[in-house]
Amino acid sequence: MARETITLEQFEHSHWRKASVDEFTPLWEAECARVPEFSESSFHIITGLLLPIWDRLPAHDMPVYRFETDDGERVIGRLVTPEALARVYEGLGVNGTPAVSHFEAWSAVLNRGATLDLAGGLQIRRSLVMNAYRVELTGFPDGAMAQLKALDLTSEIIAWRLRLFVPTAEDRGPAILAALLERHPLLRANTRAAA
Repeated sequence: MARETITLEQFEHSHWRKASVDEFTPLWEAECARVPEFSESSFHIITGLLLPIWDRLPAHDMPVYRFETDDGERVIGRLVTPEALARVYEGLGVNGTPAVSHFEAWSAVLNRGATLDLAGGLQIRRSLVMNAYRVELTGFPDGAMAQLKALDLTSEIIAWRLRLFVPTAEDRGPAILAALLERHPLLRANTRAAA
């Protein structure tokens, strides 16, 4: 569903290294053997006569896809990420915006660089800290520190500033985010360029 490209300069600064065909082939085959033959995922796509409503759709993070269903139906439309559904509903004047699950919110932040606006002026965003992506909570008052750390957020002092992070371990991160969203409901998810 996607392809990632990087510049030659980024490639030279990555962990990739040159390998001979004899060295690369068994590693590649082992990697391919671990990939399941099929995977399932759900997504939303807006199709039909889009030009008259194009200006009411979000300008970012809605790529155009063309695909064919198992039944042979050909579809072309714009992909709508779960966090962008609220803006699509709002732009089209549709009531009853669907809720975003904590798993979808987690994926939106960590994988697509979305920012979550929470009740109480809090924000969850992806931050690059020491060359690693972290999930950071910002906008918290000093008096909320003990309550937030009780939810298993971790604190670090970086450049003389106290910062709070949701651990990015797959088994802990979404659960901690769910607990945070119970106390500070999600108001809006904003997609942005990857940080």
